[in-house]
Amino acid sequence: MSSTLTRPAASGTDAREAVAPRRRTRIFTLPEARWAAAALMLFLIALPLYLTGAPGWTWGPLFALTYATGGWEPGWAGLQALREKTLDVDLLMVVAAIGAAAIGQVLDGALLIVIFATSGALEAVATARTADSVRGLLDLAPSTATRLADDGTEETVPAQQLRVEDVVLVRPGERVGADGRVLDGASEVDQATITGEPLPVAKQEGDEVFAGTLNGTGALRVKVARDPSDSVIARIVAMVEEASGTKAPTQLFIEKVEQRYSLGMVAATLALFTVPLLFGAALQPTLLRAMTFMIVASPCAVVLATMPPLLSAIANAGRHGVLVKSAVVMEQLGQIDAVALDKTGTLTEGIPYVTDLRPLAGSGVSEEELLRLAAAAEHPSEHPLARAVVDAARARDLDLPVAEDFASAPGTGVTATVGGHRVAVGSPARLLNGRTDHPAAAAAARLEDEGRTAVLVEVDGAPLGVLGIADRLREEAAATVAALTDLTGATPALVTGDNPRAAARLAHEVGITDVRAGLLPQDKVAAVRELEQAGRKVLVVGDGVNDAPALAAAHTGIAMGRAGSDLALETADAVVVRDELATVPTVVALSRRARRLVAQNLVIAAVFITALVIWDLVGTLPLPLGVAGHEGSTVIVGLNGLRLLADGAWRRARTGNGR
Repeated sequence: MSSTLTRPAASGTDAREAVAPRRRTRIFTLPEARWAAAALMLFLIALPLYLTGAPGWTWGPLFALTYATGGWEPGWAGLQALREKTLDVDLLMVVAAIGAAAIGQVLDGALLIVIFATSGALEAVATARTADSVRGLLDLAPSTATRLADDGTEETVPAQQLRVEDVVLVRPGERVGADGRVLDGASEVDQATITGEPLPVAKQEGDEVFAGTLNGTGALRVKVARDPSDSVIARIVAMVEEASGTKAPTQLFIEKVEQRYSLGMVAATLALFTVPLLFGAALQPTLLRAMTFMIVASPCAVVLATMPPLLSAIANAGRHGVLVKSAVVMEQLGQIDAVALDKTGTLTEGIPYVTDLRPLAGSGVSEEELLRLAAAAEHPSEHPLARAVVDAARARDLDLPVAEDFASAPGTGVTATVGGHRVAVGSPARLLNGRTDHPAAAAAARLEDEGRTAVLVEVDGAPLGVLGIADRLREEAAATVAALTDLTGATPALVTGDNPRAAARLAHEVGITDVRAGLLPQDKVAAVRELEQAGRKVLVVGDGVNDAPALAAAHTGIAMGRAGSDLALETADAVVVRDELATVPTVVALSRRARRLVAQNLVIAAVFITALVIWDLVGTLPLPLGVAGHEGSTVIVGLNGLRLLADGAWRRARTGNGR
């Protein structure tokens, strides 16, 4: 890849923030969140009064309001579902809570209501945030474009009115209005929103450009190749929405299980109440037996069997810089058996730096002098490659002379007068006018074969040497790849929009053999789908807008948080907030331990519920003993799940003992 050392109009991140401001739904604008917060507050006020033996008139109304605020929405939804001849577990929980209150177990019922109301609110918040971010992506494309008529006159039109074969003018610092090809002009274009790569790409006649990408210092005439509704940006939005919808079958399966359990429990309770009455049984003991059955068969222990391990794992991961967005995600992380890793910003830091200083034989300059001249010429530029060169000189404490008569040329590089000499820094192919027989061309080719970006330094027209620039590999990248390989039994795949040589070099350094380079967003989705069709459950780790469709399409997606785009952060199921790549295999291992505890808890809950139900059906289970058994199972599974709150659980997961 040739360098294009020119001053961009704005950095990709700044431009994205300017064009697409972060738009978030406020949590308490959601009715589910407001009702859940009210229920929790009322419950917390009533709880100490109840436990300290205060008069019933002090805590009774508060618990009643807890039932009302937290239970009316799921209760009403359940009644609406009954009209459609379906019965869901939410309604069953409300009925169980009311039944518990009817026989004096007010606290049990209120706790059950609070748990379900909070879960519903969290789901609503996650859904709203993702929808906000998907809508915000469309703001990356400009609302207007400059269309050129056949006679060369300019007309400002809404970008959505552009049609294939239209010609648009893209001035310096503007965003490209539509997908198309350059008719004439030369510039560098920041297309991080599409490819995820940090360095602007030189564009000239015949090159493809994408809607929403940011033009640099040159002017471009672009012929529209796709309708705005079919642009890459629009297709990213469509793919995110489509892939997010494919998670619904799992929810449907859960609902079917809940439906069957609900119907079975209601039928058993009614039968236990009505059948004995038909044979002349007394009303009060029959009602007591039925209510006892309702309590002991209530799935409170089953709910707590699942949530404490997963929520404890979420809390522990959060303390160590990994935000897992739901208990469902924490469970899914433990199921993955294949991993696809993005390159820039994920395995690498996403920041270019100077890797090589190669003076030409016979040039008479040292590495330090070569770097000092290049940095002095680049100092006025704000291009990412220029900053890398200047930072390298500063790291060596080199004194930089003042550059005069600074100039930049899109796709070529920069020139400046340094110490009375004309210094040029930029693309070897452009500065050498395409000559391949020059030693500088050979040196540049060797660097590019190693996956570097080559930058030629000339003084008064004579090449002095070549600089190699590359993205910095994260220190923990190789160890992370090894840990993920150990967890899944397969080496992760590298999916990147970068060039094949750079991707292959990095993959070799970290131990990856499956390399898929030069990918657009839809290609990354195709790679994920290919793995899924082979029966794998794929974890995708990325950071950019271009990774969002793959993050959504995967079984589970994790976004790197420090430099991650808003869309990637919202689409991903988990976010590495502190940008520590090594936490990815750790949270997967922690999830697997949580899943084991969930299985243990479900067995404990099933044994208690089964034993108590059988006792109630074939014998006479005293209500206090039934409540004690029910509450005992709840306490046991709760404490078992809370074991994952300890820091030791994270340490064991990091060292491999948590798997």
